Formats: sequence, structure tokens, C-alpha cells
Amino acid sequence: MGRRPTRLLADITPLRESPEFRRLWMGQACANVGAMLTTTAVSLQIYQMTESSLAVGLLGGFALAPVVVMGLYGGSLADAHDRRTVALTASCVMWLATFGIVLQAYFEANSVWLLYALVATQAGATSVSSPARSAIIPRLVPPEQLPAANALGTMTFSFAVLCGPLAGSALVATVGYGPTYLIDAVTFTAALYALLRLPPMPPSSTDVAPPARGWRSVSEGLKFLAVRRNLLMTFLTDMCAMVFAMPRAAFPAIAAVILGGGELTVGVLSACLAFGTIVAMVLSGPVGRVRRQGLGVVLAVALWGLAIAACGLVLVLAGRAEPSAVVWWALIGAGAALAVAGAADAVSAVFRGTILQSATPDHLRGRLQGVFIVVVTGGPRLGDMTTGVASDWLGEGWAVLIGGLACATAVMFLARWHRPFLVYDASHPEP
Repeated sequence: MGRRPTRLLADITPLRESPEFRRLWMGQACANVGAMLTTTAVSLQIYQMTESSLAVGLLGGFALAPVVVMGLYGGSLADAHDRRTVALTASCVMWLATFGIVLQAYFEANSVWLLYALVATQAGATSVSSPARSAIIPRLVPPEQLPAANALGTMTFSFAVLCGPLAGSALVATVGYGPTYLIDAVTFTAALYALLRLPPMPPSSTDVAPPARGWRSVSEGLKFLAVRRNLLMTFLTDMCAMVFAMPRAAFPAIAAVILGGGELTVGVLSACLAFGTIVAMVLSGPVGRVRRQGLGVVLAVALWGLAIAACGLVLVLAGRAEPSAVVWWALIGAGAALAVAGAADAVSAVFRGTILQSATPDHLRGRLQGVFIVVVTGGPRLGDMTTGVASDWLGEGWAVLIGGLACATAVMFLARWHRPFLVYDASHPEP
């Protein structure tokens, strides 16, 4: 008999077999596009008001505290209460904060501090909603479909990252900030509808004891994580990537003083990251059959760092010249490196998410997903600050180059620190 052909394209079985997952996936896809419009537009609005990469980077800094506090506490809420209710309530707060951003644009408030406050509110609410939604997914699809479900989720987010910056930059340049933000408020209704259609998701009835509440619950989750090094590695490796090698805070300045092209170049750079991610996820069929997922995480994060370093090298070679036209060879080189980085990040995200969902008991999933949200949301914001400060000191090209090399070096040290992670077996998940 001949061998079965290897499935290369993404596995859509979770969409076919779970109507609840399908609605959640579609609603979040719409919400992601709108959110990326706002993320891009807010960065451009702050840079327009201040002409400072540091001010753009501080946008992430002001959102960091709400992400950490509400991410951890939100995870405990998801374990102690109905996860659908927690996600829906937090999503309504996100919706109201988005309308606040819309109003500040239409009333021309021109206040950096108001934008910092509204984005921080959004970030805090997102950090409550996301752990609950992520902890819901293992109840909607069987364990063997989790890698496919996570790949599909990564694909929709990546599509948003691809389209959102391009569309956001174009919309800001043509219709202005207010209408751009309003689109986000409208598209977010799809995510609310998907949550409303979910069945109740109360705490697992198999728990041997009632779950702890409040910060005691958070402490229990952190204690569990501290002694489960495989799970801990999923967080530490991602922190290496995001804190050392997240280049987006430098994109406005890179477009202004290195590559040329202004707002549209910012959109192109962000879109290149997403393009690589989408290609990787469209061709993600083999990902679900990988058993050594820990090794996959380490290799993918190292590749991310090296690709970001390559992008920085191109920028260093191009130099700061404030060009009046686009420097095409540099834009193509930097964009290609960012596309490779995006593909590596997508593979890492699928493996990390699957390890976390598979190796964590259900009654702790909300709390560990809360830690996950703190890392994946707070890490890039901390990375924005790191890149913003390094760009002011060293220049954007050198900041990106050194950050990428630091990421690749750090993840290799982590792999030596906990070698069993390299042989983690997806068939027998061990926390």
C-alpha cells in the first residue's frame, strides 16, 4: 500500500464539527480586524502629536499594569465563575473604552494622556476576557483538535494584523482617526454575539474542592506554575521574543527617517509580519502531527530573533537619511525578514498554546490562561518600551538588530536550563 498523503493545508475540522467554536472563531476574527485598526491608528495619532518613538512605546507601558493585574485576576474569575459570563462582561467594558477612543477623535481632544488611559482600560478588560475565552476552547473541541483550533485562531489574528495596519494607515490618511476608530466599535459586535450564543460554562464539576476566590486563587495558580517547568517554559520563551525583539514601536520612526513612505510604510511593515504568519498557518496541516512541541517552540523563537536581527541589519545599512521617497531595496529586505519572523512566531504560538491547554487541569486553565494573557499581551507592551528607549539611545536600526540577537541568545540559555522541554511529548502532556 502507498503512504497516505501528508495534509499540508490548515485543518478545519474544529470549524466543521463545533458550531460554538465556529461562531466564536468568526466573531473574534471580526473583532481582531477592528482592534488592529485602532492599534495602528492610536500609534499614528500619538506619533503625530509628539513625533517621538518613546511616546509610542509608552503607550505599551501605561497598558502594562492593567494587563498584569487584570490578567491574573481575570484568570481566577474564569475558574470561579461561568466563563461565558466573565468573557461577556469584560467584552462590554472593552466596547465602551473603544467608544471613548472614538469620541476623543471626533471631539479633537488631542490629549496623549487621555489616549493612554483609554488604551489602558481596553487592555485591562481584554486581559479579563481573553483567559475566559481561551479556557472555553478545550470544552468546545476534543484534545486531538486543539492544535488545529489554535492554528485557526492564530490565522484569524494574523489576518487582522495583515489587513488592520494597511487598512488603518490608509483610513487615517484618507478619512481620519474618528471613522477609523468607529469601524472597530462596529466590528466588535460580532464577538459579543458569538459569546451570547455560547452555552453556560460554569466551573468544572469534577473539581475535588470548591475553587479558591480572589487573589488566593491567583496565588494557587502561580504556585502550580512555578513547579511545572514545561508550562513555565512556554511563558519564558515568549518573553524572550516579545521583550527583546518586538520592533513595532520603532515602525513610525523607521518609516519617517529610514525607509520613507510615512503612514503607509508603517502599515506595510506590520503587514509583513502578519503575511508570514498567515502563510505558516495556511500551511499548518503538519503542525498537528508534531509530537516534540517543546523543541518546536525553542527553534521557532530562535528563528524569530534571528529574523528580527536581519531586519535590523537592513535598517542599519540603509541609515537615517529622512528620505523623500521610499527606499525600496531596504523596505523589501526588512519586509522579507519580518515575514520570516511572523511565520516563526505563529508556529511558536500554536505549540505554546497547545502545551498550556493540554497539560493544565481544567480547574486551573483560567488562571494559567490569565498568566498567558499577561505574557502575550504585556510582553509586547514591555517590548514596545524597550524598543522605544533603545531607539532613542541607539537609533532604530541598531535597537532592532541588538534586540533580535538578544532574543536568540536568551532562548538558547533557557533550553539549556530545562533540557526536558526539548523532548516534551504531545501524546503524553506533562506540565
